Amino acid sequence: MLELLFVIGFFIMLMVTGVSLLGILAALVVATVVMFVGGLFALTIKLLPWLLLAIAVVWAIRAIKSPKLPTYQRNNRFRY
Repeated sequence: MLELLFVIGFFIMLMVTGVSLLGILAALVVATVVMFVGGLFALTIKLLPWLLLAIAVVWAIRAIKSPKLPTYQRNNRFRY
């Protein structure tokens, strides 16, 4: 929501200062891309504790429920 308000305010300020329409569109595209990348980065930082928790849970489950299979040994490798 704040990104949208920023882009609208940015557009209005460029119109008020007298920048050409092509300059306004180019600036809007650049501002939209920058805000999109910033939003993705903020979302990644926000979700980082949950991602680390999921990794820890998977690691703990694999450590507890490790398969009890015998190790495969190839002693007779060249015997046919």
